[in-house]
Amino acid sequence: MKINKTILVGILFIMIAGVLFITDILNPIIHPITHLFLMGSSKGKDIIFFGLMGFFLIFSQLFTQYKFDSKRYLKISIILGSVTLISGILLEVLFRYQMGIGLNTIFMTIGKSISSTSILHTHLLKSIFGEVITNIMGPFIQSEINTGVGLYEYIPEIAKLIIILLPILFITLLLSVRDKRFVQTFLLSFFGCCLLIGALDGGLFATPSITGICGIFLIYRNGQCIEEITDYIISHEKICDYCKIIPPFKDKKDLIVVLIKRYAPYIAAALIILLRFTIAVLGANADYYEVDVTNPVEDIQLNDFPIENITYEQNKTIYIMNSNYNEMKLLNDLKIPLNNSCDYYTVSWNIFSYLEPNHPLTNTYQELKN
Repeated sequence: MKINKTILVGILFIMIAGVLFITDILNPIIHPITHLFLMGSSKGKDIIFFGLMGFFLIFSQLFTQYKFDSKRYLKISIILGSVTLISGILLEVLFRYQMGIGLNTIFMTIGKSISSTSILHTHLLKSIFGEVITNIMGPFIQSEINTGVGLYEYIPEIAKLIIILLPILFITLLLSVRDKRFVQTFLLSFFGCCLLIGALDGGLFATPSITGICGIFLIYRNGQCIEEITDYIISHEKICDYCKIIPPFKDKKDLIVVLIKRYAPYIAAALIILLRFTIAVLGANADYYEVDVTNPVEDIQLNDFPIENITYEQNKTIYIMNSNYNEMKLLNDLKIPLNNSCDYYTVSWNIFSYLEPNHPLTNTYQELKN
């Protein structure tokens, strides 16, 4: 095996993953960068990302004597990745139907592992992966790495079949990074890692998932053009006509088809983002938070929260709280008094809580609702 720059970069990424696993010394440098594309980067996701990146880059240079149709496997990866992400959302819907909880709520587990899941950011598949990893190397997993195992006991059985799609996707992505120049190999490895991480941790509407699935689609459609643009930037080599902003076309009808093919990855990303915010807005409750606590102990202390009303049912206590509370802060603050004080609880989501008071979007929502 000839050591080239791709392998050297791969080794560097694996070394970074090892350092991250052993110590926190690189966290102040790594977190601000990975946070941008891993959606609230955590130590666990950082380790997986750098480890996967290194493995992808090194593997792309191995077994070069065997020839694969890398573009074919890239196409399979796009289809398989899309099916996996959509299945993750459908699994979340099934989970909520079986649990008898609302679609527009955040489900929180309590006890040995505080974990959350929602349609906007699902962790159901992550809990299966976390259960496996915990059983294999539990004593070595640091406390700040959330494996999501708290959700494992609640997931539908079909989730254990859906998770099989991930190793298959991993294999097709490995085969798709072969027989490419460095820029395409690096970008495809990056997008493939984001897709695998997003499918496990976040689902279809998570930043790494959107980056990953639209990124590998971008390489499938425009990978060669990206190489040509890179060559132009570095050495001013001429860009072919096909890679120009408006590719060659025969007539107006052909132009539409050509532009759709060229810019399909960006269109797909825009549609997913639009769908995410549409669901977030339509499912939001800007009037109040509903916190449903299942099988609570008798002496729960929530006096520090802006409670407006309390309703008691057979095995559940329902708290109505003021909507001025920031959603993320409410979720984090509730973990302390409710830990080991109930089986689980749900919180209605409110995307408008992240906006400033009297923000135009909040006012528009209220006007439409009234």
